[in-house]
Amino acid sequence: MQLSGHAAIVTGGASGLGAATAEMLAHGGARVAIFDLDADRGKAKAREIGGHFERVNVTDDDDVARAVAVAETAHGVARFLVNCAGVATPGRTVNRESQHHPLEQFRRVVEINLIGTFNVVAKFAARLSIAPLVGEERGVIINTASVAAYDGQIGQAAYASSKAGIVGLTLPVARDLAQHAIRVMTIAPGIFLTPLLATLSEQIQESLGKQVPHPSRLGHPSEFAQLVASIIENPMLNGETIRLDGAIRMAPR
Repeated sequence: MQLSGHAAIVTGGASGLGAATAEMLAHGGARVAIFDLDADRGKAKAREIGGHFERVNVTDDDDVARAVAVAETAHGVARFLVNCAGVATPGRTVNRESQHHPLEQFRRVVEINLIGTFNVVAKFAARLSIAPLVGEERGVIINTASVAAYDGQIGQAAYASSKAGIVGLTLPVARDLAQHAIRVMTIAPGIFLTPLLATLSEQIQESLGKQVPHPSRLGHPSEFAQLVASIIENPMLNGETIRLDGAIRMAPR
């Protein structure tokens, strides 16, 4: 599918990978709705790209249903969904003080990253499934995992589990939605210059970048967005997870 003339939803679109994706979609001619909890950044980004902002808790059933309906009123039926909303709260299974990982913290990470992703996917796909075809398909869903799904590091039990879950749902959901001509893909990014990493010193950023075989640097959010565009435009990409990582394989720490 082509970007121009269609509506899109980006969760976590207020900053980082989501913001870069929202910008790319808007520049490509799509009408973009940003779903995020950060209202200040989200509204600012929506104004910047001529889009729409909704404050959304992706784990809330009613909130997501409401936001999808509001976005449709603003822009028409969304054909593209890019899920970038997520958290990365660290915690060891048992820490140095022999205290176990707080169960509520583990649950929160999985709830936001995995269950929140599926919640938006299901609401989005239900509405799109009754929209008319555009050529041979109706739309495209792109979720965000992480290389931690495969190479989870020390302290990433919750995060890696949630991202592995996103990898695991990719093929079955693609098979579920094939009858509706909706494609489902996942991107597993490596080390990217997100707002969290931007708070680190230049020396630490450089050190992290050197861990990447080639190119030996942090990824740019625009490169994530570039892959989103390629996935949307290539109709044979379906049911797969693409590592976008410069060939990095994460060490234990």
